[in-house]
Amino acid sequence: MAADQENTAQSRSSRPSVGRVLQQARTDAGLTVEELSSTTRVRIPVVRAIEQNDFTHCGGGSYARAHIRLLARAVGLDPDTLVEQYDADHSGFPEPAPAAPLFEAERITRHEPLRPNWTAGLAAAIVAVVGFTGFTLLGDGSQDGSRPAHSSVAEADPSKSAAPQRKPEPSDSAIAAAPADRVVVQLIAESGSSWISVNGRNGQLLYEGVLKEGDSKTFSDGQRIDLVLGNAGAIQLYVNGKKSDNSGEMGQVQRLSYTKGDPGTG
Repeated sequence: MAADQENTAQSRSSRPSVGRVLQQARTDAGLTVEELSSTTRVRIPVVRAIEQNDFTHCGGGSYARAHIRLLARAVGLDPDTLVEQYDADHSGFPEPAPAAPLFEAERITRHEPLRPNWTAGLAAAIVAVVGFTGFTLLGDGSQDGSRPAHSSVAEADPSKSAAPQRKPEPSDSAIAAAPADRVVVQLIAESGSSWISVNGRNGQLLYEGVLKEGDSKTFSDGQRIDLVLGNAGAIQLYVNGKKSDNSGEMGQVQRLSYTKGDPGTG
């Protein structure tokens, strides 16, 4: 038993690390770190750290495995083999996730509470007082039998009454009344968990992490949203208020882009 463990340890120490294998494959494929990052949507600092076999920037074992799979497929390697090597090197235990990357997306979407505008409130109060005073004076002047000019506005012609408006039927979409000047995407993990990466205009990272089964997240941008789904079949996708059927299959990595004019893919 001890001899087998020693042989296994020697075998691990003699083989190239996961990061070294990925780096060599990228070099053989003629890709730069920037090109690989653009293809996989994995940030440049994370790619560089992984190639140095440093997975602390990934945010934990689940994220590290998802990154390894994306990078391996992009450079023509078998992702399952590298993930198995990663698990063997790290004894199958996930690494602790640093707090900052996990809450980075929340800082982007969080808005500061609005402060009360006392100037506007005071102006509205003054207008209300002046209007009430004018209404009172006009009312006093109409006691001699003459009709004030504003009375014609108060009386409505019954024959011209507006027909009752029909209430809109409830939509089966998960996103109600998506604004026309933005692209709105909602992701729901219906059939399992999936690693996701969400970028806005100019490649701005909106979110990167694992969406667990039963959870959902909504993202919006004024121009464009790019998605990478690590397990596309587990995700139900809604774009600009409409259900999309092109998210992909279970275990498939899917890359999608949407703009204000969709639900068709951009």
